[in-house]
Amino acid sequence: MRVSTTLYYRGALSSCNYDCPYCPFSKTTDSRETLAKDKAQLERFVSWVREQGADGRRLSLFFNPYGEALVHRWYREALTELSHLEHVDKVAIQTNLSVKLDWTNGLNKEKAAFWVTYHPGQTSEASFLAQCAQLYDKGISFSVGSVGIKSYLEPIRSLRRTLPQDVYLWVNAYKDQPAYYSPEEKAAFREIDPYFEWNARDYDSMGKPCATGSRVFFVTGSGLVKRCYKDRRVIGNLYRDGLERLSAERPCRMKTCGCYIGYVHMPELSMESIYGKGILERVPGADARYVAKEASPCGF
Repeated sequence: MRVSTTLYYRGALSSCNYDCPYCPFSKTTDSRETLAKDKAQLERFVSWVREQGADGRRLSLFFNPYGEALVHRWYREALTELSHLEHVDKVAIQTNLSVKLDWTNGLNKEKAAFWVTYHPGQTSEASFLAQCAQLYDKGISFSVGSVGIKSYLEPIRSLRRTLPQDVYLWVNAYKDQPAYYSPEEKAAFREIDPYFEWNARDYDSMGKPCATGSRVFFVTGSGLVKRCYKDRRVIGNLYRDGLERLSAERPCRMKTCGCYIGYVHMPELSMESIYGKGILERVPGADARYVAKEASPCGF
């Protein structure tokens, strides 16, 4: 029986072409040396993934960099190659979708996916929607979302009205300030994203079962492997140990879990019943697909 494993990958990249005030990634500029290191790390990771097909292991891959990766050619090339590997079931990336998208013509559209984040104030709604329209017209799976800053409510509402009905728009709850939302504000964001409340809370997770560490891993550019990105404990090295030696049942060591890419792997929450095969790119399954009440029936 073929084993399926999900890997979240984050290399040395730590810069972005946007300067969102709430985001730490926008405060750095990578040196040539750092970019060269990031490129070499990614090439090594892709080479490792390429070799796994001989062992019968199936992989799903998600790139969640500290910054915007698609402005760099090596990420675009990596996504393209990986999407065509037989033993890779899915390859997805978190992106602000600010780059030209002609390169996506080379993707295997059955396997490539995008987690797209909208940043009001960094780009216009019209420009952002034009980018989304390209993915939509090409039949590439993607979700759209934004951080739930209260001042973003109207821009996010406007985006929801204009996006096609079958494009899910998620809202990440802003948790840097306690009791940030009033009940009315929570309700307003829930009208946009019916799963907003799932993200607005933190889950008690200490000692509870989680797929991370057994069939889901967080991999750094150097190959160090952790159970998840929040847990700092290093459990091994991907290139030295391999997945067979790294895989083990590992209950959560954190008091709480409040990030989608973490709690979505807690079996007690049954998130796979909502997202199904779209769990990486955060796209609900067909039976759970959100249809916005105010969405334009004409889409784009």
